[in-house]
Amino acid sequence: MALQASTLLPPALSVPKEGKSNASFKDSTLFGVSLSDFVKADFSSFALRCKSQCSQRKLSAGIIRAETMVAMPAVNQATPEARKTLRKGCVVITGASSGLGLATAKALAETGKWDIIMACRDFLKAERAAKSAGISKENYTIMHLDLASLDSVRQFVDNFRRSGRPLDVLVCNAAVYLPTAREPTFTAEGLELSVGTNHLGHFLLSRLLLDDLKKSDYPSRRLIIVGSITGNTNTLAGNVPPKANLGDLRGLAGGLNGLNSSAMIDGGDFDGAKAYKDSKVCNMLTMQEFHRRYHEETGITFASLYPGCIATTGLFREHIPLFRLLFPPFQKYITKGFVSEEESGKRLAQVVSDPTLAKSGVYWSWNNASASFENQLSQEASSPEKARKVWEISEKLVGLA
Repeated sequence: MALQASTLLPPALSVPKEGKSNASFKDSTLFGVSLSDFVKADFSSFALRCKSQCSQRKLSAGIIRAETMVAMPAVNQATPEARKTLRKGCVVITGASSGLGLATAKALAETGKWDIIMACRDFLKAERAAKSAGISKENYTIMHLDLASLDSVRQFVDNFRRSGRPLDVLVCNAAVYLPTAREPTFTAEGLELSVGTNHLGHFLLSRLLLDDLKKSDYPSRRLIIVGSITGNTNTLAGNVPPKANLGDLRGLAGGLNGLNSSAMIDGGDFDGAKAYKDSKVCNMLTMQEFHRRYHEETGITFASLYPGCIATTGLFREHIPLFRLLFPPFQKYITKGFVSEEESGKRLAQVVSDPTLAKSGVYWSWNNASASFENQLSQEASSPEKARKVWEISEKLVGLA
């Protein structure tokens, strides 16, 4: 009844929002009678005219209601353009079957604003993980990707394009960490596994999908590469031996095959923990080189981040049991750097979608109050000359040059 009564008021007499009045006696009418006429005319004349018009309109409640229902669509019906809503964004997340990748997929899915491509090596593991995390099936698709095979990377790109989806954000998250390995293992192409997967697989994926990002009509297109504090030697954690150091890149230039070249980027003896740290330095250098080469031309945001110490993540599954037991409480109670998988996922989701984190060329971190800030990279991880060399050698290793 309240709605029906409101429709009896002429537009100029309706109550505007926030107490602001736009009513105009000049333009207002009551049952077709101008209020300005009322002001100007004699009251008795107005009464006679009003009585006449009221009798002609047969002011029964049913008739007034019927007239109102017919008139309303013409006045208030939104145009097709006004009813349009922004489409869901499409984000590809590598390594989304566990840890940070899965937590990020869940955080984005809960917003209902993203179509998530979980790019994973193990399809069944990813499906079970998504179901266990409570991610609605309508919000994600699993596609096979093995970053330790450049052929698999190319096949993923081909399959993604065949799906007809747009690409708005690419998150390079997957990583291999073999801290106790005494001897190197290798990718399908014979590249040391940590650098071959964490850096070179992502490098090829990013280069190939850059064209797709360029074509996106989404308001904010982003390419995000997950970094690590362990590769940033201007921090306490980054100075824990073995420290990241790319040297003169002789091992990378030689193919990291362990035969006629060292399996380590700097050409030194193999160390599984250092190989991981070196790969993260390459990740952060690659992000900056993307920014220098393509941001101004494309408007794409290129960023890296360290979401905090996720001490319980499966990334540490290859570490010794004692480390896995003691590391979480050490981070919680001694360093105070512990971050849950859920919180880290929310942080990466911020870098994916938050308008305030759209600045390109930034390495994002968070303080103890979970507030984001632009962190500083070490000289090793921010050298423009080293970034250019890593880029050029990587192009050759993945077959782009």
